[in-house]
Amino acid sequence: MAAPTQASAEGQSMAGQQDMPPDRPGDEADISRFGYEQQLRRSLRLRDLLIYGMVFMVPIAPFAIFGVVFDLSKGMVALTYLVGLVAMLFTALSYRAMSREFPIAGSVYTYVGRGLSPEAGFLAGWAILLDYLLVPTLLYVSGAVALQTVVSGVPQWLWITVFVVFNTLVNLLGIRTTATMNKLFLLAELVVLALFVGLSTSAIARGVGGAHWSLDPLYNPKVISAGLVFSALSVAALSFLGFDAISTLAEEVQGGPRVVGRATVLSLCLVAALFVVQTYLAALLLPGQTALSGQSAENTAFYDVARTAGGVWFKDVVAVTSALAAAVANALVAQAATSRLLFSMARDGRLPRFLAHVHPTRRVPDRAVLLVAVLSLALGLALVGQVALLSSLVNFGALFSFLLLHLSVGFYFLVRRRQRSYGMHLVVPLIGFVIIGYVLYHASAHAQIGGCCWLAVGIAVLVVRRRRGGPVELKLDV
Repeated sequence: MAAPTQASAEGQSMAGQQDMPPDRPGDEADISRFGYEQQLRRSLRLRDLLIYGMVFMVPIAPFAIFGVVFDLSKGMVALTYLVGLVAMLFTALSYRAMSREFPIAGSVYTYVGRGLSPEAGFLAGWAILLDYLLVPTLLYVSGAVALQTVVSGVPQWLWITVFVVFNTLVNLLGIRTTATMNKLFLLAELVVLALFVGLSTSAIARGVGGAHWSLDPLYNPKVISAGLVFSALSVAALSFLGFDAISTLAEEVQGGPRVVGRATVLSLCLVAALFVVQTYLAALLLPGQTALSGQSAENTAFYDVARTAGGVWFKDVVAVTSALAAAVANALVAQAATSRLLFSMARDGRLPRFLAHVHPTRRVPDRAVLLVAVLSLALGLALVGQVALLSSLVNFGALFSFLLLHLSVGFYFLVRRRQRSYGMHLVVPLIGFVIIGYVLYHASAHAQIGGCCWLAVGIAVLVVRRRRGGPVELKLDV
């Protein structure tokens, strides 16, 4: 379906001719063949996408959930993240395959809608919308909780408000401003992570607290089981979510669709390596333990490890960095990704048309950005302190949409295109589907019930739209 012409589109296109290189075969993706105008500014390169994906996943993401994953995996946190890399790598390869075919904004919504069916695409978009809408809220809430432990006099609702306003202003300034902020935040996170690696390595070498080198965080034959690892992975998967969001910037990339796929796989591998290293060292600083004493110990586990490695000052540094990385850096890119998904679904008539508006000079979906800000603020203030509930719901939406993505890869290439590339388009998505399905099977009851309720609402919306004659077709160029 062709996108409606925005009132500002012609003036915007003319104004952007001077600073936006033209689409060229084999270089920029020509989205006109899908029925869309080039409205967003193409200014991002591979390096920008890598930084975007790494900031979205947060290189220090395990800091916040280390204790929970430690308990669920009986201390094998590093193994959990290693298995997580393998699981998500199959999904990343499916993203790469579809991003090369459909270099347009919308991520899994676009890929499933064009690869499987418009109805399935709507459900995939609706499912991951649960993830994208709640991720900024989760990040604001967890950031406020962390900062209140350092600055107790400031209420959590005030931190949430400050975070939302700051991130919204940055995203409204344009994608280049967002990309610049991403670089600064990523550098800060990597510096703190390097300090942790150095201090913890030294502490283990000196035997602080009985710590010693061991393979137990990677493999403990006394407690290991597949169910144990995948149960822990159902929580640890939260750390990986974000590599998929790179595809939402497909219409703002220079260099063609292959850049998006390459950045998706590379960012996942780079961040996963950091996850494994930091959780391996952290687990070694809890020698002989396979469980923690209660929820409070789970919540502060990594910060307690940081104190063991570097002292009280380092514990505070890690806590503040973790809070800012979540509530500012990660939430900043989460808001950007969510706004692009809303923009894409609105452009296709799946959501109200006003969300498809693009600012004539900054070339960003400004109304979608503002809507995400309003929703995040409202949900954040309503769910202050509810980190566990938000975490369980976030994972379900993303993982369910990944299942549909794998199905769409097989159907599109093997059935619709009649290709015989069985390795990449049958074996890879099949393995990815089985792994993600197994993780969902081991997800918490809250996640399964809440996620299914969200999907039921999405199905109801789809049925109502069809009965009212709403659009269900996507223009497919094959």
